[in-house]
Amino acid sequence: MVSLLAALAAGHLVAGFVGPAASPFLAVGNWVRDLSPHPVTEWAKETFGTADKLVLFAGVALVVLACAAGAGVLARTRPAPGLLVVAALGVVGFVAVLGRPDLGQLGIAAPAASLLTGATVFSLLHRRAVPLAADRGRRDFLRLSAGVVAGAGALGGLGQVLASRVDVEGSRRAVGRLRVAEPAPPVPPGADFPGTASFITANRDFYRIDTALTVPRVTAEEWRLRVHGLVDRELELDYAQVRARDLVERPITMACVSNEVGGSLVSTATFIGIPLRDVLTEAGVRPGADQLLSTSVDGFTAGSPVDAVLDPERGALLAIGMNGEPLPVEHGFPARLVVPGLYGYVSATKWVTDLELTTFAAKQGYWMPRGWSARGPVKTQSRIDTPRDGATTGTRVTVAGVAWAPAIGIRRVEVGVDGVWHEAELAVEVDRNTWRMWRVALDLSAGEHRIAVRATDRSGVTQTDRLAAPAPDGATGWHTVTVTAR
Repeated sequence: MVSLLAALAAGHLVAGFVGPAASPFLAVGNWVRDLSPHPVTEWAKETFGTADKLVLFAGVALVVLACAAGAGVLARTRPAPGLLVVAALGVVGFVAVLGRPDLGQLGIAAPAASLLTGATVFSLLHRRAVPLAADRGRRDFLRLSAGVVAGAGALGGLGQVLASRVDVEGSRRAVGRLRVAEPAPPVPPGADFPGTASFITANRDFYRIDTALTVPRVTAEEWRLRVHGLVDRELELDYAQVRARDLVERPITMACVSNEVGGSLVSTATFIGIPLRDVLTEAGVRPGADQLLSTSVDGFTAGSPVDAVLDPERGALLAIGMNGEPLPVEHGFPARLVVPGLYGYVSATKWVTDLELTTFAAKQGYWMPRGWSARGPVKTQSRIDTPRDGATTGTRVTVAGVAWAPAIGIRRVEVGVDGVWHEAELAVEVDRNTWRMWRVALDLSAGEHRIAVRATDRSGVTQTDRLAAPAPDGATGWHTVTVTAR
């Protein structure tokens, strides 16, 4: 165990110089995440929700600790078997780091430092542990072990300081106020209803789903965006160039494909940026390009249909701001993509650094080989916010919630009570790219009642009552709650 701590600390220290993602423990976590079979990934998401990353770290830690304990048992009489286990762990670290697309060749220095340190400390402690018959020998061994643990803590702490030396928050603060040439109209009175979510979701409350085990740290000063592939001319933009263009502000509702029926993984914000359509038009999209493959600084990729990105009615953005301020770091600072009407897994790349015009036949985004559909249009959905499932109400009750069909808009919402449907009052429509609040006042008889909701979008499509899990292209079904009226 002690040699394991020393190995991880040494690797973490070196990763502070060559790139935080090279830290062996983090690299192995990313490697396990990427190699996990689709059923395992879905089980983890359904079971642990947004805590799945923490569970992944805990699982990797338990396996590594078990291997370390096994190495100690195997090396009770001679060190060779234990050293083989140490070497095997080192090889796993090398493989994990070599598979990272966001690390250069120097990245292998971190697992190399871990392997060398782990083997050295293991051998040293083994030599001291064998002759432990005398009390003095035991005391010397314990002192040495305590010293190694203390040193590992110091090295790991220094590595963390080095990994955090990129002052992203300082860079974000230095951006200051974003001046918008085309501001979004003020949210009109009547866009919110009591008992529903707020029309605009505060940045701190906006849902966050991504594959990053640690948030990438990229400053505005070092950020670059490359546009290439099936284009007439390649482009490269830096943050200052993007900011110098005419910025637009648009309210947009975003939804995660993992959102269960009635779930909370949907939010609305006013995003600030430049039209993605303008950037691609400037590059010149060649005939035959049907996919915009966007890549994050950490190697995540998403493939968006080109026709959706170029649709002027959707208004897809290369966004640098959110709710009046620069993007929060966890939401993609310095820049991200926002494409209304598409689930985030095919459109909302955070920390974006590369845009490639290509085809769906030629390349796949991160989630495609893992069983998710390629194009990911957001399905028309609705949710009951009040009353909650299992609530006790009066016989006069107001049922309220939200409905969304970004890029299409909501035409009608109906609320069913024990199979009888009532049309709900809709809040003022702000934009077809945003959700819409609804409410209806009902008179209920005393007793238990099942209340369901369904929405119809402006294309005439009404939610199906067929229940389907999120995979592979979004959940379906009517959100239903049971209440007791008294």
